[in-house]
Amino acid sequence: MPTAAPELEVVEYTDPLCPWAWGSEPVFRRLRTALDGRVRWRRVYCILFDVDDDPAPDPAAETAWYARYVEDITVHTQAPRAVRLARVAASSWPASLVAKAAERQGVDVAERVLRRLRESVFALGEPADTIELALAWAAGVPGLDPVRLSADAACADVLGQVHADHAEARRPVPEVRSVRGGSPHPGAAKETEDGYRYALPTLLVRTPTQYRAVPGRRPYEDYVAAITELAPGLPVDGERLATARALERHRSLTEPERRMLAQGPWPPAQAVRLDTGNGPLWLHPEEAAVHPAARRGASSAG
Repeated sequence: MPTAAPELEVVEYTDPLCPWAWGSEPVFRRLRTALDGRVRWRRVYCILFDVDDDPAPDPAAETAWYARYVEDITVHTQAPRAVRLARVAASSWPASLVAKAAERQGVDVAERVLRRLRESVFALGEPADTIELALAWAAGVPGLDPVRLSADAACADVLGQVHADHAEARRPVPEVRSVRGGSPHPGAAKETEDGYRYALPTLLVRTPTQYRAVPGRRPYEDYVAAITELAPGLPVDGERLATARALERHRSLTEPERRMLAQGPWPPAQAVRLDTGNGPLWLHPEEAAVHPAARRGASSAG
């Protein structure tokens, strides 16, 4: 039985379509695995691409610029990027609504739905920027009730929760307004028309009386330090699993993730390889059978 850290909460400020959040998944997945059942982990969807943003005068030029921007980020993160980006996401609202709605079906379903939404843009280059696309990317997730997901994503309660996330993300703690560090993405809060919002990703570790903010792209040790300051003795090593077991648990793994989460010869037998613009995304065969990206051209490694 996991040893709980009473009232310790980890708040992840994120967006399903954010390239820096995607690049931080190896560290966050290891941290979530280490803390599973011991803390409350809550995601706040910040809406990186908002409906109030002005449309690009030249969508093709904007897409080309953004593809280069993502490519530059992946130089630092080594995370996969799509061979071709179809467009810049029109809005983060649909993916955020579907991700929030998936939380009503349990942690495992929510994790896998969010992962699919991230892969929509970074594995295939087709951002899940409409409700229809977001629901299609979630289809086939084990244990998912698609009818319920569709209904929940359209309900007023879930919309209110994402609006609350949007507002919370624009009330950053003072410490993140000015951040120094050697990271290529130190995570200083972003200025908005009426204030600031958290840079993505940012983790806020907190108890009822204290908090520690860890913004931007950081090494695993920085998150460990923040957690152990508030909850000394809490296990945060993040066990690495045998390769086949790691792929079975996580269902899809990037190269940086498999190095952080798995140990042993790679790839495991029957792993399915999906090639991206800068390296493979590895899928468990059961995931590959129902994954939208794999249906467009994955190959078995075994």
